[in-house]
Amino acid sequence: MRAKLRSAIADFDRVQVLFAIFAVILLSALTVGIIWREPLAALLPAGLLLLYWTVADFRKIWFLLLFFIPFSVEFDLPGGFGTDLPNEPLMVLLTPIYLVYVLQNAHRLKNNFIRHPLTLLVLLHLSWIIVTALFSTEPFISLKWTLAKIWYIVPFYFMTGSFIKTPADYRKLMWIIFLPLLFAVLLTIVRHGMEGFTFDGVNSVMKPFFRNHVNYAAILVIVFPMLWFFRYDFPKGSISRLFIGFGLLVLLLAVQLSFTRAAYVSLFLSVVAYFIIRFKLMKYAVGAVLIGLTVVLTFFINNNKFMEYTPDFDKTITHTKFDNLLEATAKGEDISTMERVYRWLGGYYMVVEKPLVGFGPGSFYEQYKGHTVLAFQTYVSDNPDKSTVHCYYLLAAAEQGIPGGIIFFLLVILTVLYGEKIYHQTLNPARKRIVMAMLLVFITIAALNIVNDLLEADKVGPFFFISIAVLVNADLGNQRRAASEEQRVLPKKK
Repeated sequence: MRAKLRSAIADFDRVQVLFAIFAVILLSALTVGIIWREPLAALLPAGLLLLYWTVADFRKIWFLLLFFIPFSVEFDLPGGFGTDLPNEPLMVLLTPIYLVYVLQNAHRLKNNFIRHPLTLLVLLHLSWIIVTALFSTEPFISLKWTLAKIWYIVPFYFMTGSFIKTPADYRKLMWIIFLPLLFAVLLTIVRHGMEGFTFDGVNSVMKPFFRNHVNYAAILVIVFPMLWFFRYDFPKGSISRLFIGFGLLVLLLAVQLSFTRAAYVSLFLSVVAYFIIRFKLMKYAVGAVLIGLTVVLTFFINNNKFMEYTPDFDKTITHTKFDNLLEATAKGEDISTMERVYRWLGGYYMVVEKPLVGFGPGSFYEQYKGHTVLAFQTYVSDNPDKSTVHCYYLLAAAEQGIPGGIIFFLLVILTVLYGEKIYHQTLNPARKRIVMAMLLVFITIAALNIVNDLLEADKVGPFFFISIAVLVNADLGNQRRAASEEQRVLPKKK
């Protein structure tokens, strides 16, 4: 008893000493910053705290990374490159640390997660990206893009697989994602209200945390199903459940005020997908989607039928009222819709030219203008934002060749099919809700990327890989439960 007491006192003394040291450093940094008028001096204590967490428990840095997803800001670098601050530096920091951790603890870590079919597909997706980077028409861009893909997949897929295994882990994940997002959304709504909730001012009020209203709406519809099922973790009438309900209403309002057509469709699709999963209809839904895509593509590509739908350059303009935008979309006179067609054609002819390895990861912007059809050109075809094709499936095929497009498409199809199976095999109610939420998140992202390319966006991409990792862990949990039950019913050998 005395030994435990002495140990507790020693631990308390160490905490006091560390706190005192940190307080002195903090006050000194603030004093230097005030005297020298150098605000960056105040970042020194934060850097030291980050270093301490990295050494003591890098899981805290990972949760900090998740916390900053709504607040991460795009920052342009010299040479035409960009980064997301503070998230990309945190991803760069975490990737080698986690790899070292895996190597040091390889004898203790189970490799079932690595051997799972969905993990193998993720690794195949990454491996083919590395292969195509070697044949890239833009080697430097592809190198940077491939490295960025690695430090996306390691923290958001493999670290999620290591840290989010139980409902308790998931609850912690939810609070860390939900609270900062709610703050960012409320701030955006207030700023939008000061502008009169106008459609033409919607992009400006998103700054600096969201690139545009599409990225903003995307994270809203992604997190919505997570929150919907998360509230059932708490009793009716509890403060937590009421607070989450308030958050759901705020997110619904924000989706409406984002004036984003794809978000409305995706939110409706998640409701439809819920019933498809519940009634085990996913394979039929996937089949119907594949047949529908084949019919539509064949119709437009056969004899260049798409040329009959060229836009009127004088009428295809940007609209400042949302109802006018919807009307123009139906008539083929909306500039964003027709600009998508312009870039889709560029992507299509890029695939035709280099079908095996594509033009290289990240190369679309540098190459597409030489491959598209000028008859579909619009007022915004100069593309000052350097955005890409607005269809991630086509983007994968154009940059990584047809094999890359097929690998990514298989990853999407097999994840939804596996996800449905995992849901119906899961017996624990809390785990079942988590599986449904993550599957709906994944389907929402897959749907958004039909008319967008958001997988590398720091508000969307993380949830794509997080959802797959959580589904894999749920599947492994089901397998362990099934093996345990089988062991119990087997007759004992004499």
